[in-house]
Amino acid sequence: MNKKKLLTGCLTAILFFSAQAKEYHVSVKGDDKNTGTSEAPFRTISHAAQTALPGDVITVHQGTYREWVNPPVGGTDNENRIVYRAAPGEEVKIKGSEQITGWVKEKDSESTWKVVIPNSFFGSYNPYTDLIEGDWFNNMGRIHHTGEVFLNEKSLYEKESLEKVLHPSIDSTAKDPEGTQYTWYCENDGTNTIIWANFHKYNPNKELVEISVRPTCFYPEKKGINYITLKGFHISQAATQWAAPTAEQIGMVAVHWNKGWIIENNIICNSKCNGITLGKERDSGHNVWSNDPSIDGSLHYIEVTFRAIRNGWNKENIGGHIVRNNTIFNCEQTGICGSMGAAFSIIENNHIYDIWTKRQFNGAEIGGIKFHAAVDAQIVHNRIHNTGRGVWLDWMTQGTRVSRNLFYNNDLEDIFLEVNHGPFIIDNNICCSPVAISEQSQGGAYIHNLFLGKIYNFVEYSRYTPYFLPHSTDVAGLSIIPGGDDRYINNVFAPAEPEKFEKVRGNYGLCGYNKAAYPMLVEDNVYFKQAVPFANETRKLDKTEFSPNVTISEEADGVYLAFELPEMEKPATKTVNTDRLGTAKLPRQHFEQPDGKPIEINIDFFGIPRSEQPSPGPIENIKQGNTKIKIW
Repeated sequence: MNKKKLLTGCLTAILFFSAQAKEYHVSVKGDDKNTGTSEAPFRTISHAAQTALPGDVITVHQGTYREWVNPPVGGTDNENRIVYRAAPGEEVKIKGSEQITGWVKEKDSESTWKVVIPNSFFGSYNPYTDLIEGDWFNNMGRIHHTGEVFLNEKSLYEKESLEKVLHPSIDSTAKDPEGTQYTWYCENDGTNTIIWANFHKYNPNKELVEISVRPTCFYPEKKGINYITLKGFHISQAATQWAAPTAEQIGMVAVHWNKGWIIENNIICNSKCNGITLGKERDSGHNVWSNDPSIDGSLHYIEVTFRAIRNGWNKENIGGHIVRNNTIFNCEQTGICGSMGAAFSIIENNHIYDIWTKRQFNGAEIGGIKFHAAVDAQIVHNRIHNTGRGVWLDWMTQGTRVSRNLFYNNDLEDIFLEVNHGPFIIDNNICCSPVAISEQSQGGAYIHNLFLGKIYNFVEYSRYTPYFLPHSTDVAGLSIIPGGDDRYINNVFAPAEPEKFEKVRGNYGLCGYNKAAYPMLVEDNVYFKQAVPFANETRKLDKTEFSPNVTISEEADGVYLAFELPEMEKPATKTVNTDRLGTAKLPRQHFEQPDGKPIEINIDFFGIPRSEQPSPGPIENIKQGNTKIKIW
């Protein structure tokens, strides 16, 4: 077929889909034998997915849908998506769990109950025989199943022995120590799955008790399922597996190895591991380090990266997703993660919190957002707190921007940048945790941020990690991380409780960069109490004799930032733009927009335009004296 005929055929197909676009309805009172109209709705979302074509809308009405939606077809482009939406104003739940009754009280126990479930109940997948495992996973010396037990929508703590269910103790390492006494344990005799759970004062046959039974809630098994919109759902309780960057990554909502999804206005919670994955497929490798420990994991990941490129990882085929306006919480690995598949994506205006709060397992892939190879990704105006690590950008962070985000109560750090060569931009963020930045990278630009915590920078001489040709996934080279090649401009360093966090790693201020291997550009920063300036910073505002007493508080109507500023001269700042920032040393790429156009950092945290002589920090035109501002 010649190119002209092929183009004509594609245009004809698109016009056909547009002309024939339909809306299908789904209701818990429906029937999959129906036609899918509002008067005769389908019963399951899965059946609607089997029916829909590009351009169609699937409207799901109020109720709970216990299913794994596995779309066989996607859209063709932004104008001809397949849209899955909750009916406006209606609460629609998609759950990876089933309700369980028939609990029997365990002999000689006032609060422990047992249920026996035939293995046939689980079909081909039993989360109570499936262990959490994978590259960079730390089981902390015990086994963990992908399954979970929930009492009135709250997950219980899995234990490794029945004794620890019968006689639970408080685990002070968890964020909810009292809740750690609600426990469960399972065994399998080859025919049945037996679960014991300590519900304390609750009778499980009179309460809502559910167990996770599905590995995901919304995930296409096939690749090539592009341009899907998922909107307005409450999605929870899947038995998700650990998502290493070297593995197929399946979260509660997962895009697989696809392009152009929009995931918006959803509530996503109670996942054993991950909420949303924008991640890697299986063909390029699946937990390859665990399967072959004879070579280092970093070498495995380099091989995986090259295999992914050969498998079509590029801007035309993969990524370009939009994840916005979602509330994501109670996930024990990540709120959002993705290895390579998050490239060219926008992560915007999400509320991510209570990630990795149970602390029953650990590993090198945990955070509110954890991305590998977030090429040209934009992480903008998200509220991220109580997550351990807020945002962790690992390997091949190039052309990435982290802008106008609010971070607090993250006990490891707000932002961790690991073995990247840049360029990346961190601007207009409010970072309130004990460690604001951990940087094991180079080629970054930190502009107009407020840092209450420490800055911890360190080098990496043992790992050679890739960098790309600008705005692509074509590898240009590999290098170690000697450190430096960073820009710190117009930031405010205002240590909060410096005495309390004296033993936390890092430094208040920028003195840790004094011996950086590559040259630094540092100017127009403001330093308050105990923040130590960069040694070669000639233009700065040193107010280290003054403590602004910055605090952040959650109140009934939002989040507030309070502080005090002394009378001080206005620093001779100027707008930060592409020309001023130059190029990152190794990629030789300008600090610019994803489309290659010049960038100008000309709005503040609230989106307010900045003056030609902008105020340092994330908020423009702050006045002296005591101030309290609602920031979320």
